[in-house]
Amino acid sequence: MAKARITAALFLTYAVFAVLLNSVGTVILQSENAFGVSAGSAALLDGFKDIPIAITSFLVASFLPRLGYRRGIAIGLVMVAAACVAMRLVGAFWMTRLMFATVGASFAVVKISVYSSVGLIARDGRDHAARISVLEGVFMLGVLGGGWLFSLFIDPAHPAAAGWLNVYWLLAAAAAAAALLMLVSPLDESRAIQPRATLLDSLSEAPRLLREPFMIAYLASAFFYVLIEQSLGTWLPTFDNKVLRLPPDVSVQIMSLFAGGIMVGRFTGGAVLSRMHWRTPLTFCLACAAVLLLIALPIAAAVRGPAHGWGDASLAAFLLPAVGLFLGPVYPTVNSAVLSALPTERHSAMTGLIVIFSALGGTLGSFVTGRLFGHVGGAAAFYLTLAPLALLALGLTALKRSLDAQPPAILSQALAAE
Repeated sequence: MAKARITAALFLTYAVFAVLLNSVGTVILQSENAFGVSAGSAALLDGFKDIPIAITSFLVASFLPRLGYRRGIAIGLVMVAAACVAMRLVGAFWMTRLMFATVGASFAVVKISVYSSVGLIARDGRDHAARISVLEGVFMLGVLGGGWLFSLFIDPAHPAAAGWLNVYWLLAAAAAAAALLMLVSPLDESRAIQPRATLLDSLSEAPRLLREPFMIAYLASAFFYVLIEQSLGTWLPTFDNKVLRLPPDVSVQIMSLFAGGIMVGRFTGGAVLSRMHWRTPLTFCLACAAVLLLIALPIAAAVRGPAHGWGDASLAAFLLPAVGLFLGPVYPTVNSAVLSALPTERHSAMTGLIVIFSALGGTLGSFVTGRLFGHVGGAAAFYLTLAPLALLALGLTALKRSLDAQPPAILSQALAAE
């Protein structure tokens, strides 16, 4: 019962952040419509989210076990609830920057705490992989629901109307409810603290992990994966609106198909990967994602007239979100492979590194894609995601070789003995 309650609290927390973090694409579109912001300026919104994630992860990862994971999650949720209320009351572009900065900093604390908490309640490596896959699937479920939630508050006849901001009342209430549930859910955190660790030991955790042979391959894989996902996910509503000529509300709704594809990929990927090694199916998934892009983008480039809804949308509007189905299994699988190789007390520092490099990849992907949108058009911008797809495939190959050269059990023992 105790594990079920804390698991539910972690899932609800992750779902709240999923809606907010992945609303950047919607907010970019609405900032252009309601605040008169250019695409180039709006492209910086991802940076206001991701850079605080990276900075906060670097600063707090080693201290979170001492603060307490439950307490850290609750603090982050309360900060987000306050930011959502302020966003609704102020309703200006500068406030979107402040809101995303608050959400980003809070998410750094929350993700490190959530991933580390999974390590405390998982029975073994296989159970850990299953829980991480489901957790990331729940995250994408939140992304999926978030797209539809925002679209309900957008008036297609008057996209610049301020009514879309009312969604933040609901998000503030959900964050507050998640904080309350977290505070009343029990979690034994004693195993997260190293018995004789000093403050200097805590600060040196991440640098020591960076010396391990597998880290370069892993961090490169995480970086390129998030770069691809954020490039497509953040700019898909704008692509659908500007290139495929769909209405703003439908463009936001179709973005939810991308999130839904990732969600299905993660739920089903967990079942497939429990029966075979992860490298072969993940490489196959990346190849399928590349093929879909190569099919969808020429179709998109041929669109000329405006569309009015789902019924007359271009085939490309459905093929592009389907890329998410094949991207979905990659991120949780490589995260679990590395975390399972480490002792529990090092999960916080490792997750901090995961969050930092994921944030950097997300920021770079969104920024570059946004700039390309303004200069060469949406189709050309999306074509360039093929390059990081190829680099990600190489990173996965290097990661497998590195972990095979130093098996997880040996790695854990070596780190624990330092």
